[in-house]
Amino acid sequence: MHISDGVLPTSVVAAGWVITLILLAVTLGLSRKKGNISEQVPKLSVITGAFFVASLVHIPVPPTSVHLILNGLVGVVLGVLAFPSIFVGLTLQAILFQHGGITTIGINTVNMGVPALLAYAVFRAGAGKVKTNRGVSESLFGALAGGLAVIINIVFLSITLLSSGEAFTEVAKFAALTHVPIIIIEAVITGAVVSYLAKVKPELLPLNTEV
Repeated sequence: MHISDGVLPTSVVAAGWVITLILLAVTLGLSRKKGNISEQVPKLSVITGAFFVASLVHIPVPPTSVHLILNGLVGVVLGVLAFPSIFVGLTLQAILFQHGGITTIGINTVNMGVPALLAYAVFRAGAGKVKTNRGVSESLFGALAGGLAVIINIVFLSITLLSSGEAFTEVAKFAALTHVPIIIIEAVITGAVVSYLAKVKPELLPLNTEV
């Protein structure tokens, strides 16, 4: 899921940075408008740390391995602050562990951050509005959001790789196939975490906020 330096055309790399900077400004601006950034710092730090560490958890998928992403969980818990969180996490991963390139931090953030925002939108649209026992609708829509974020991530990654030419067609197909288990695993993880939070700490979920 982390694209390295020197793989993509300059135009795609530049577009990634432009979109990332715009979305950083928009998401941070929305949070500042509501005056809740300082209140979100502890939660933001913990979730960003979880996203950062997730890439170190590798799951064998012969002949290679894949790692957890958790961008859906980041979106569900942080709301619009998911995008800045993923930007910080990817930057640290690139600098400290060389997971992805430095020049491609922008496009990698788009590929993972936009699905996180869409996951938040799906979760917010459904959870809490479907009347079920406490935590059930949150769990269901959390699982949906978690799996959907990985699917969209794969689609974005494939489109990005294909922009580099037909030589990356097989790479895109392989990346999509190997991440099928991740879709299922992340749906289960996100659903379980959200269900737990809904029962013991519902205020951590962005259900009663305007952004």
